[in-house]
Amino acid sequence: MRLSAGCEMVLEIDQPGPISLVLMLRPSSSALQWVSEERHALSPMVTVLEYLDNFGNICQRMQAPAGRFSIATQVTVETAATLEVAPGTPLDLVSALPDKTLQYLLPSRYCQSDLVGERAREITHGCKMGYDQAEAIRAWIQGNIEYCYNSSDASTSALETLRDRKGVCRDFAHLGIALCRSLTMPARMVVGYLHELVPMDLHAWFEVFVGGRWFTFDATQEQPRGGRIVIAYGRDAADVAMLTQFGASTLTEMGVWVKEA
Repeated sequence: MRLSAGCEMVLEIDQPGPISLVLMLRPSSSALQWVSEERHALSPMVTVLEYLDNFGNICQRMQAPAGRFSIATQVTVETAATLEVAPGTPLDLVSALPDKTLQYLLPSRYCQSDLVGERAREITHGCKMGYDQAEAIRAWIQGNIEYCYNSSDASTSALETLRDRKGVCRDFAHLGIALCRSLTMPARMVVGYLHELVPMDLHAWFEVFVGGRWFTFDATQEQPRGGRIVIAYGRDAADVAMLTQFGASTLTEMGVWVKEA
């Protein structure tokens, strides 16, 4: 399916001089999506330097002047209308995993996989090792963690979400990642757009590497849903921030939209 998506943000730079910003708002083409059109606008216009981070995400760095600074991006992307599922796909032995997936087995700032192994084994008891375990974890989170705005913040970790039993998409993804990693399944965080997400916003989910490839899991949704545009991958939210600022500023406006093109 062809989707058109965009994001608009307005910042108020609260200090006299400019501040440094790093944006992560440009999706890249891959085997799963084709970026056919892009438009980006900054006001006022400033010099932008692009680079790829350690995960292959496209980043933009710039100096934003004092006062009002707006950022707008729009993309048109060809992406799958449905998600591929593969019940029964077996677990990959760690010795057979590609080198690049090994970093997604380790505990990270928000995903303390070394501390949730017992809970992961309880949730997946009786499941075939591999895809079926990941799906059991996704379903357990969807059925046992309450989706609740303002129930967490930027420092909330998987352990806290497991304890409090509430959170938002970011928290659901962190918990899924931590539980899967504890069962020696590489798991990574994904951020991007989801068609017909309610309420509309930038979204987060997770992917698990089994059977020699990555599969998508979204614990905020009852059923597998396609219509996704991937912007960035990382170990957890620390790696995939849409906006990182080095200085004083306030986000005063933000809008996100996704529609069929």
